[in-house]
Amino acid sequence: MVLLDFVVGIPSPKLHVPHAFKPTRDDRGWFINPIGPNPWWTVLAALVPALLCTILIFMDQQISAVIVNRKEHKLKKGCGYHLDLFMVAVMLGVCSVMGLPWFVAATVLSITHVNSLKVESDCSAPGEQPKFLGIREQRVTGLLIFVLMGCSVFFTSVLKFIPMPVLYGVFLYMGVSSLRGIQFFDRLKLFWMPAKHQPDFIYLRHVPLRKVHFFTAIQLICLVLLWTIKVSRAAIIFPLMVLALVFVRKAMDLCFSKRELSFLDDLMPERKKKLDDGRNEAGEEEEESQKAMEAAAAASSVQLSVGKTSDLEIPKQSGDRTDPSEIIILDEMSQTPVWKALTLKTETV
Repeated sequence: MVLLDFVVGIPSPKLHVPHAFKPTRDDRGWFINPIGPNPWWTVLAALVPALLCTILIFMDQQISAVIVNRKEHKLKKGCGYHLDLFMVAVMLGVCSVMGLPWFVAATVLSITHVNSLKVESDCSAPGEQPKFLGIREQRVTGLLIFVLMGCSVFFTSVLKFIPMPVLYGVFLYMGVSSLRGIQFFDRLKLFWMPAKHQPDFIYLRHVPLRKVHFFTAIQLICLVLLWTIKVSRAAIIFPLMVLALVFVRKAMDLCFSKRELSFLDDLMPERKKKLDDGRNEAGEEEEESQKAMEAAAAASSVQLSVGKTSDLEIPKQSGDRTDPSEIIILDEMSQTPVWKALTLKTETV
């Protein structure tokens, strides 16, 4: 697309890059005075927005790290939450002193990077779905990404020909591709999906559909509210609104049961939930089969004993039964009118 735009000469907006490796403003150097021409009391006043930025950066970093290190990714190497946060804090200080953009976690880029490193089994049988084996854990791709980002300052003469619509298309593709597997997006599609076409989600087995829609509507309202605040002049309170979602989640305990929230809140991966649900169903079936076997064993305790006798011999009734549940067929048969008539006829002959 970049080559086509360059050859045809489409007057599209291009990526704006500086022409020289120097600060963008001529009235500043490489390092910034923290106070500058501002009065001394601005240092104290900056503590409040600094606290808000700390909350936002901490949540952004930790949420990205938790998503990447989920158990369903089957990572073999340990997590480094504290080390990652420490490196982010150090880079924030360096970027602030030099007046550079802050170095923070990129959730969409991180998820896309992990998805690109997935390893799946080779499908041998026709129609068999590939099985997820894990993540190819290595440091080569991450190192090359940041090396190329650093080398981009020397490629400004080439980067200035990249159209902005191409960049927006790449970002849009990365965002849409990262939506796969997110429960919120799957529940949004249920609003326009007939019941017979709904996938076999584990929460649809245990939570009524109206409550699923209600939970999704609450999340959608919170998302719209956060986006509205972010693009308005009140964006300074955006970190507080993100923190307020914790209280919104706590208030949901009044509308949903803990069991329903355990399925709707996506505390564990969908695949693991289905496995646990399958184990529970297997346990219930095993328990029912055990009860059926016990009932069959109790029924078999009623013994049907047949004694030896000669032809037309009158059986004698046993008067000393040790077990009242024991039934001897010949004893019971001798009391029937048919047997008595047959015996009387035999004696007459």
